[in-house]
Amino acid sequence: MSLRNSGPVTLTIDCGGGGIKATALDSRGTALATPVRTPTPYPLPPELMTKTVADLAAALPKADRITMGMPGMIRHGVVVATPHYVCKSGPRTRVLPELVEQWHFFDMARALRDALDMPALVLNDAEVAGYGAITGKGHEVILTLGTGLGSAIFDGGTLAPHIEFSQLPVKWGLTYDDYLGEHERLRLGEVHWSRRVRRAVESLRAAIMWDRLYIGGGNGAHITDRQRGLIGSEVVIVPNDAGVFGGVRAWEFQDE
Repeated sequence: MSLRNSGPVTLTIDCGGGGIKATALDSRGTALATPVRTPTPYPLPPELMTKTVADLAAALPKADRITMGMPGMIRHGVVVATPHYVCKSGPRTRVLPELVEQWHFFDMARALRDALDMPALVLNDAEVAGYGAITGKGHEVILTLGTGLGSAIFDGGTLAPHIEFSQLPVKWGLTYDDYLGEHERLRLGEVHWSRRVRRAVESLRAAIMWDRLYIGGGNGAHITDRQRGLIGSEVVIVPNDAGVFGGVRAWEFQDE
């Protein structure tokens, strides 16, 4: 007798500034094969992104649907703006105007549906991670720390319209992306960078007034123990793989 779950298989794509990772999951969120990853290719027009995802999918078990999380302002599967993929050689390199134009209002969900012949859900990457972390009760927020800052807000499990907190100014002309991103973590060291994270949480807490804040992303684990103790009892650090499990749960919340 087969032990394979009878539910749909979800292909989850996690798109970052440095790498693109794909995982095939059953309906319980269990990986059906070893995840595959490739360095993010640059320059990266939308057509190359679509091909990259299709190549990763070909190396995994056949899926029934796809969830893709990518940085930037995504509305109903359409890319309004994306920060890294318009750069010549990746984050913090020269922005290419032709890539800005190509990505602006590109229907990524339709491109994936056409290329892979399956339903596709394309969201901001922090939104996908949020679906993997939230309880679905109350006013819940997630901040993801990686190349830059990601964010998503949920009310009773319902995703709010996306706000790019990452582009808000903090100080010295820096945005939250600049202030908390990987470049600054490496430059400052984890002690000083972790204090910045706590100060950012304090500032955003006053504006959003969440019931529960989740902090995820690849750099969430780098917050020092001292700052974790000071950051607030309603703040939960979640593992980076929340974005993987979120690829399955996102569909559950769409159906509610």
